[in-house]
Amino acid sequence: MAETYDLILKGGTVVNQDGEGPRDIGIRGGRFATIGDLSLSHAGETVDCRGLHLLPGVMDTHVHFREPGLTHKEDLESGSRGAVLGGVTAVFEMPNTIPPTTDAGALADKVKRAHHRMHCDFAFYVGATRENTRDLGELERLPGACAVKVFMGSSTGTLLIEDDEGVRAVLKAINRRAAFHSEDENRLRERMNLRIEGDPRSHPVWRDAQAALICTKRLIRLAHETGKRVHVLHVTSKDEAIFLADHKDVATAEATPAHLTLAAPDCYEKLGTLAQLNPPIRDAAHRAGLWNAIAQGVIDNIGSDHSPHTREEKALAYPKTHSGMTGVQSLVPVMLDHVNAGRLSLQRFVDLTSAGPARVFGIAGKGRIAVGYDADVTVVDLKRRETITDAWTASRAGWTPYNGMTVSGWPVGTVVRGQKVMWDGDLSAPAQGETVRFVETLGG
Repeated sequence: MAETYDLILKGGTVVNQDGEGPRDIGIRGGRFATIGDLSLSHAGETVDCRGLHLLPGVMDTHVHFREPGLTHKEDLESGSRGAVLGGVTAVFEMPNTIPPTTDAGALADKVKRAHHRMHCDFAFYVGATRENTRDLGELERLPGACAVKVFMGSSTGTLLIEDDEGVRAVLKAINRRAAFHSEDENRLRERMNLRIEGDPRSHPVWRDAQAALICTKRLIRLAHETGKRVHVLHVTSKDEAIFLADHKDVATAEATPAHLTLAAPDCYEKLGTLAQLNPPIRDAAHRAGLWNAIAQGVIDNIGSDHSPHTREEKALAYPKTHSGMTGVQSLVPVMLDHVNAGRLSLQRFVDLTSAGPARVFGIAGKGRIAVGYDADVTVVDLKRRETITDAWTASRAGWTPYNGMTVSGWPVGTVVRGQKVMWDGDLSAPAQGETVRFVETLGG
């Protein structure tokens, strides 16, 4: 008797643990039920995917959706709408909101706001402070918590633990892997005089590669000392990448599409303060070092660091401008363009955006196209050429640093737990986002 499914994705090239090959995917009850030839099977809906690639759902584990407190430039609904329009099936959102996500009540409030209002699945970082350090071991185990986030260098918001004693206390308090913004605050303070008013090209001079390397070396020493696992966010320098290659026992690392795509000084001359990030976009030599780290397997995942600000906030004279840019919606097309350019394979892209996040954070039931896993699929057309534009960008900020960039490779479908939420640029299902689950907290 022929099997019946809720959804069949038919005739596409599936990229999973078997490599790449033409297979049908049968989905039932929100999970992958069968992978193979389903020509004799039936489904509530069958989608013709001939000529398309079916990837494990892309996860962006580094976004700032600004809710609560800063919703004039993004909120959980608009940010997640951009995510699924860009082929992203799950996001991890950062704690530097107003109020910051630093206690159980703030975390529960975010989960409540997100449930069935966000279009993709979600989890939230808990921000570390000196006041909540003793509570972090409990907070990191709460439903919806993906990890503890520590700012060792100041960025947007008020969260900051810059000294070894404070970071050591955080590491001793927790058991899961913690994520770090790694820039040495003392060096940043010492070099503030190097900022040139009105000239964002001075941003990477002030926040130089040494500030990142010094901080990452301190972090790794403390991780070894305490026997804890750390995740270094948005690695930006070749020096950091070389150093981290010798410390994979305790450290995983993230790179962003922006740091892999843009380079100083050109980006500042073209985009001005729209290119201003923390840590900064650096020169082409550092970008090449990051690509080498991708090739050597030192980088474990790609995160967009989607951090929107309004045009008015970005139009202030440097250094009064806000650091950050949109990125969750453009992650897939920008990185697929790199795939088509030969800078990484499609398999490596999958490793960086699905298997890698699952490995780093211990995500339960996601990260593979395999029977029993959540049926999250990013459907892409590797041959499709499109131009990224501000008008295409769903973010409330209304702009993208890639405006006018023509790319090869485009997300055409987003499936979240078996629900076809986006197809060919249109939202095709109501928001049904749920919390991501984690292996280390399945028991509550």
